[in-house]
Amino acid sequence: MKIVIGESAGFCFGVKRATNMAFEATAQHHQRICSLGPIIHSPQLVKRLEEQGVEVVRRVVDIHGGVVIIRSHGVTAEEMEQIYARRLEVVDATCPFVKKAQEYAGLLSHEGYTLVLVGEREHPEVRGIVSYARDGEVYVVSGRKEAEELPSRKRIGVVAQTTQSYENLREVIDVCLGKSQELRVYNTICDATSVRQDEARDIAGQVDLMLVIGGFNSANTTRLAQICRDIQTKTHHIETAEEIEPGWFEGVSAVGITAGASTPQWVIDKVVKKASGAGK
Repeated sequence: MKIVIGESAGFCFGVKRATNMAFEATAQHHQRICSLGPIIHSPQLVKRLEEQGVEVVRRVVDIHGGVVIIRSHGVTAEEMEQIYARRLEVVDATCPFVKKAQEYAGLLSHEGYTLVLVGEREHPEVRGIVSYARDGEVYVVSGRKEAEELPSRKRIGVVAQTTQSYENLREVIDVCLGKSQELRVYNTICDATSVRQDEARDIAGQVDLMLVIGGFNSANTTRLAQICRDIQTKTHHIETAEEIEPGWFEGVSAVGITAGASTPQWVIDKVVKKASGAGK
């Protein structure tokens, strides 16, 4: 059985950076260490960090001194203010691309644009970006359908969650163009996202079975799985090798494997090993 593995599968730059910063913090600091929310959307990686002494907390009020790691998705402006007001030691592992989206959201809002953010309303990255737009209206839309329900405004500014697809962003921009006299757009999609998505489409078109590895709470992994499923109906989104079922491989001559941006390499390796054994 042939196995095709995506070259870009696994950690993106921002996740790799955040993970390295978190493990370095455990080696350098001997006081209490926590992360405000999971450092990345990988339960397996978060568990390893917990074994190294990194506690996940959900609210700033639950931090009782020591070092606080800011997750790769970032946190809200208000949470950052609370953290610095308490004079906590900060390891800011926010992805630089997410930081840029936060800055553009703040800039557009400050300059009088109604902000339209293309993304998933409840995602922590999106909540963080929205919090920096303090001076005007903010709308979060998941795609064209929700964008069509937006009110018309003289000036509209658009940014996107970093893991959105270019196609989705373009569709929202097209709608906003008809709802405004002035439209200003900042492309805040991370290049690694589009590369991974294009690669997944290509692989899914070559194989009889597609495995997409990553946290079930990972937005970019879920999107990868949907992209693959649109091409290859036999697509399975899994977190670990233990979820693989032998029956999936019946009559399969080629398997494609890709992974979300928060998926550790050791998790990918275990899936590849189990898939190789299942195909014998």
